[in-house]
Amino acid sequence: MIERILHKNQILAIIIRSNYQKEGISFFTPGDFSQQLGYMNRPKGYVIEPHIHNIIERKVTLTQEVLYIKSGKVVVNFYTDEKLYLENRIVETGDVILLAAGGHGFEMIEDSEIIEVKQGPYFGDEDKIKF
Repeated sequence: MIERILHKNQILAIIIRSNYQKEGISFFTPGDFSQQLGYMNRPKGYVIEPHIHNIIERKVTLTQEVLYIKSGKVVVNFYTDEKLYLENRIVETGDVILLAAGGHGFEMIEDSEIIEVKQGPYFGDEDKIKF
């Protein structure tokens, strides 16, 4: 299952649940997102030709992060850019979530292992506003 969390027609997050399955390849993000999130399901013997990605200068103005819930259960709270609470979702073992816009916070319901992928370089305290 794919779930999109929206606020005023803006995608705040995309969740790919652990039970999602589809043949072929699917991308869930618009082409202008600085993180592209996709899913592949290929049969045994399928070959992806070796390739090199071209050097292309890109301008990233907003950090978007992808979290893979390796184990556990986590509440994800969503906020507006004005720091107002909107809603929450629970993600658990095997789920993937792209945090695309707005604010977010987390509460571990269970002991949890999370793998995070986001753009760099990281600018420390300049990179985010905590509230």
